Amino acid sequence: MKQSIRILLAAVSLGAAALAQAEVAVIVNAGASAAPSQADVANIFLGKNKSLKGVDQKDWNPTKEKFYAGVANKNEAQLKSYWSGLVFTGKGQPLPSVAGDADVVAKVAAEADAIGYVDKAAVTDKVKVLFTLP
Repeated sequence: MKQSIRILLAAVSLGAAALAQAEVAVIVNAGASAAPSQADVANIFLGKNKSLKGVDQKDWNPTKEKFYAGVANKNEAQLKSYWSGLVFTGKGQPLPSVAGDADVVAKVAAEADAIGYVDKAAVTDKVKVLFTLP
């Protein structure tokens, strides 16, 4: 019994480590000619740049966490506070959001001026990767 618990704990630890090491890909439509910089991407997802339509992920998950930490230097609480301030003052609204990676890929593939972020493993040939976050 103790041996099986140890094996289970080891498997869970390996799974968590694999999740922590997953790369995040910032994606645009496969036909897009625009190639915004990482700073431009941060501004798009913070509502400061409207050159492309940002597609956000609805729930806070490891991919969203890694994206916002790497691009905008914000955690969940900071991001919520940021958007609350913009909404309260009438200066902005949060970006449209979808359920997860597959939905982001589908929306970005369908809209020429869309940009999103997904786990690198979710990327298909229907979108183009601008850059990845380790």
